[in-house]
Amino acid sequence: MLRHLIILCIACFSINVMSQIQNTDNITTYYFIRHAEKDRSNPSEKNPHLTAVGHQRAADWNDILQHITFDAVYATDYHRTKETAQPVAEKNNLQLTIYNTKAYYNEAFKLATQGKTVLVVGHSNTTPEFVNAVIGRNKYGPIDDANNGNLYIVTISDAFTNATLLTIN
Repeated sequence: MLRHLIILCIACFSINVMSQIQNTDNITTYYFIRHAEKDRSNPSEKNPHLTAVGHQRAADWNDILQHITFDAVYATDYHRTKETAQPVAEKNNLQLTIYNTKAYYNEAFKLATQGKTVLVVGHSNTTPEFVNAVIGRNKYGPIDDANNGNLYIVTISDAFTNATLLTIN
């Protein structure tokens, strides 16, 4: 856990240093994660909840992201994504905003999140697709189904766009 916090602190420090250099820019920072471990006991269930391990991971994400003040928390309209996002939303006194995976980085989303710090919770395929849409290139492929620990941090300003991938197991 300490290793994860150190990595996150370094990433956050880097972002803060860049924001100091570009202090006239409007900086938007996105944190993208995949939902935590879902209940696979009923393969026909289309909208499963998190397992106990998944709820613990959601709590761990809240701990890892505890020093970041979010302006918005987005999740897809599935139990597993909403349950993963909820601890961070509650800590920041925010309501979850549901987003449509068919319209990733459209003008409405850009306007709603411009200049803000935003958590986005998605799926093994939609999370890297969303990151790719934001950075404007196809850099990240689907997340392995057994991996629920990727954290993508994307910082956008008038002068630069930076994407970082951290894997937290």
